[in-house]
Amino acid sequence: MSESLLASPLAAVHARLGATFTDFAGWSMPVRYSSALAEHRAVREGAGIFDLSHMGEVSVTGPQAGAALDHALAGKLSTIAVGRAKYSLLLAEDGGVLDDLVVYRLGEERYLVVANASNAQVVAAELTRRAEGFDARVTDVGAGTALIAVQGPASLDIVTRAVVGAGAGPAVQELTGLGYYRVLQGDFEGEELLIARTGYTGEDGFELYTPAEHAADLWDLLTAAGGDQLVPCGLACRDTLRLEAGMPLYGHELGPELLPAQSGLGRVVALSSKGDFIGRDAIESADLTGRPVLVGLAAEGRRAARAGSLVRDADGAEIGVVTSGALSPTLGHPIAMALVDPASAVEGTGLVVDVRGKDLPAVVVLLPFYSRS
Repeated sequence: MSESLLASPLAAVHARLGATFTDFAGWSMPVRYSSALAEHRAVREGAGIFDLSHMGEVSVTGPQAGAALDHALAGKLSTIAVGRAKYSLLLAEDGGVLDDLVVYRLGEERYLVVANASNAQVVAAELTRRAEGFDARVTDVGAGTALIAVQGPASLDIVTRAVVGAGAGPAVQELTGLGYYRVLQGDFEGEELLIARTGYTGEDGFELYTPAEHAADLWDLLTAAGGDQLVPCGLACRDTLRLEAGMPLYGHELGPELLPAQSGLGRVVALSSKGDFIGRDAIESADLTGRPVLVGLAAEGRRAARAGSLVRDADGAEIGVVTSGALSPTLGHPIAMALVDPASAVEGTGLVVDVRGKDLPAVVVLLPFYSRS
């Protein structure tokens, strides 16, 4: 591992498991352990365990924590109930997306904001700046926090066996009844354990937050509970899983040059339910005419378009670019998300994608490509 890269608190665990590492947003992270295809299938059919400790975490506390987040983010956070989570966006003044986030409300005056690894410092700095004038405290807690995800249809059984067996707080009934985008607070090795029913794979699953010094013990607890049902998974299969689920990735389907509506996230912006917030004026005054919009593309065969591939219409005119693409392990054919001219965004429209100099016929389809039954 390069000395310039940040190391996960689970780095030694990954090395012991034979992981192949990659540089991801300045972190040395496992890209795969065996094969990305096997890991992808494990999550769809059983369960996979992921190290997501590269993600950023920011604590926002105080009497006006909710009001500060309402001002700072595109969603209304002050009214979500304790124990719930909300997906939101950090917008620039011009309405562009600086990051997409998950916000957990852990108490009446306590929130946890989870940011993408590449934007962790930006999010912490922006929240600190935007909270000025509010009775709220913003603290970057990412360096001391580990995040482990268990995803897949067997995840509930595995997490329940691990957490209940260790006496970590929540009972079987609490975990079983925990709804999507909900969070429970427990205790692991004498410190707080957060158990959220959230994820980025399109499957049922949990994300568990613990102090970094307890990460290896929590990983071992979960893997012991999972046995042969639980497979360690790297970032390669995480990307194909989220692509099949039609979930945007910052730097691909989201970015400062894109307004939320272009990426299909106009509903995330709380224009009608709250007052002023940073980026509101730009969103309200924006003219979306002619701006590219996000679509799904499906093709036949085995050749898959990759990010950056040009998209043309039936007449050969360039009308967009692929943002993410892969040969879908679950569906067995190429899929992609692309930003295209709105005139070419209608479901069923036939387009052509340039795949390494060869034309790949593709059809516009509705997102997501895959939904669990």
